[in-house]
Amino acid sequence: MNNFSTALSIKAAFSAAVITALLLLVPLIAMQFTSQVDWNRADFIVAGFLLFVSVMTYNVVASKAGDVAYRAASGIAISASLLLIWMNLAVGLIGSEDNPANLMYLGELFVGIVIAIRARFKPLGMAVAVIATAGMQSLIMLLALIFVLDDASSGSVEILLVNSFYIALYSASGWLYWRAAQ
Repeated sequence: MNNFSTALSIKAAFSAAVITALLLLVPLIAMQFTSQVDWNRADFIVAGFLLFVSVMTYNVVASKAGDVAYRAASGIAISASLLLIWMNLAVGLIGSEDNPANLMYLGELFVGIVIAIRARFKPLGMAVAVIATAGMQSLIMLLALIFVLDDASSGSVEILLVNSFYIALYSASGWLYWRAAQ
């Protein structure tokens, strides 16, 4: 690595660390004023790791192109993925967070990441990656609606709405990546 890329990496890591710290201040401050927010050390560690990795990933992926559509698509896809993981850890999308059916979402993200890497983060390949992720989200939603509704904590309306939200985010990201490829 040359000096310029090393300095850029250090700057990206520092900015990711600052953003992560600032975001973690929100629950820390909220804990001082309400019992509704009750995080322990492990919650802060996991959240800090997820936030830092998300910000670093955005810095790396978005640096691949100066195009606004590409950057917006990256921001949407990474934010959706972060939120998907976070919600699954906190409450679960299918039933509770302990329901093994929620592991399907990790497979969905894994497939999207593999496609993105194989596409070398080029806009058209990224469009395929996030559209594939949206497609897998749709499949998981259908499987949950058909097979997992025995769990009383998630009804069909909740499963439909939450998964549709993620499908919309990944689809919007795919459209923006497609625009960036034009």
